Amino acid sequence: MTQVQDIQTQRSWQGSESSTGTPRILIVDDTPVNVDLLQYVLNAEGFRTLRAADGGAARRLCREESPDLVLLDVVMPGESGFDTCAELKSDPRTADIPIIFLSALDDVKSKVRGLKAGGVDFVSKPVHGEEVLARVRVHLRIRETNRALMREQQSRLEQLRDAQRAILVQPDELPDAEFAVYFRPLEEASGDFYDVVALAEDLFGYFVADVSGHGASAAFLTAAVKALLRQYSSPVFSPEDAMRGVDAVMRQLLGEEQYLTASYARLNRATGGLTVVSAGHPPVIVVTASGKAQLVELDSDPLGSFGALTLQSRKVHGDQGRPLLHV
Repeated sequence: MTQVQDIQTQRSWQGSESSTGTPRILIVDDTPVNVDLLQYVLNAEGFRTLRAADGGAARRLCREESPDLVLLDVVMPGESGFDTCAELKSDPRTADIPIIFLSALDDVKSKVRGLKAGGVDFVSKPVHGEEVLARVRVHLRIRETNRALMREQQSRLEQLRDAQRAILVQPDELPDAEFAVYFRPLEEASGDFYDVVALAEDLFGYFVADVSGHGASAAFLTAAVKALLRQYSSPVFSPEDAMRGVDAVMRQLLGEEQYLTASYARLNRATGGLTVVSAGHPPVIVVTASGKAQLVELDSDPLGSFGALTLQSRKVHGDQGRPLLHV
């Protein structure tokens, strides 16, 4: 039976195994009797099997069928099993499929080479059915455990992302501030944060910040930043006062080598006057009513890092006293 016939025959009786959750094992060996033996052992225990006679066919099947585990011979015509494994591990579509090597090469050097190539185990030939079954089951359980942990972590990050975005003010919640926002964090949860607050009639504060690092620890801190900022949302506090107040508390909350960069712009829409304060953040681009843009670059320290904070601020005015439309 040819290799193509083997694959077609195997697919014909497997049916819809992917929908049943039954693990599928790809057996790669250029000796048909070895594949027949392994298929008999695995099928008798309820596993589904695919077969391939060389590395190229194995890689195609892995991309098309996504088996749950690969039993891979080392010495085959064309590319070796080590090369096949390295190719599979370099492809994002197949990188997480566990690979168990089956080979008569039982010296330590060959085993180490197989593990370095990305294999999870090495079984010496002649193989014993019970040993192969035991190793297959162990590595399938390990893979499922890892997948369950990843799903749980993903779920937690999605919940954290939703909670983080829920605290971000939307333009329709504060229409008098006349702002628009495009918010797209690099990861599910991150330290990216913005806020817009009404300080008084025609007086609004626009705040953008980024906690160093990514993930849950940075995301949790954004809620603290929002709460701190709201404490200073009053004309009683200047923009510099607000930044220094946030800095004082963040120095107690941030871990080692963590810091917070931020820009705070306070706009009086009646006069068009704008005050910008920066704390180690990228420059602010101010666009006036006439469309004139200017870059507001300020040399200041990030928040939460130094005992004595250096801040710079700048006042910007719109064209001929007209209000600034975009900040």
